[in-house]
Amino acid sequence: MIEKNLINQCSPTLASLKTASLFTVNSDLNTVIEDIKYWNKVFLNKNLTLKLLRYKNGVALIYLYRSKKLEQDFNKRGVKRFLKNNGYESADINSAINTLRKKLNNSESFPHEIGLFLGYPLGDVIGFIKNSGKNSKCCGCWKVYCNECEAIKTFNRFKKCKNIYSRLWSEGNRSISQLTVA
Repeated sequence: MIEKNLINQCSPTLASLKTASLFTVNSDLNTVIEDIKYWNKVFLNKNLTLKLLRYKNGVALIYLYRSKKLEQDFNKRGVKRFLKNNGYESADINSAINTLRKKLNNSESFPHEIGLFLGYPLGDVIGFIKNSGKNSKCCGCWKVYCNECEAIKTFNRFKKCKNIYSRLWSEGNRSISQLTVA
């Protein structure tokens, strides 16, 4: 169930090019929980974790992340203050993810700071909020308001990674475990 989503939505995270990824799965809750347990065992020595962020109307929102990269992202200038100003009591990874989970479950919309949990630059997250998602310089995996050239290079790396991972996996040449960088 989750396997195809890991390739299609999370290849840059599996390859350790990206901090984290989000994807949805349509399934019953018990199946989702069992799939997450299985993949967390597979990823145990790969420094990756899957978490269920929200389950509503048969749709699971699943978060795949690298805790060390997320911690590095949260330690970048201004991020902890931004999170605190947006209702996060702590920038501790588990505490912040639990706060994000609560926000997602108590609202129909996505909290805009979710971009920080996916490794997006703080300037782009702030730009998105200030511009209500409009007036971006370009758009790829996220809307870019600051460093357009760097973002385009990143988007191209992510796209190339997804294409390579999709090909290797669909041809049966590599399993997800083999494609996952530790």
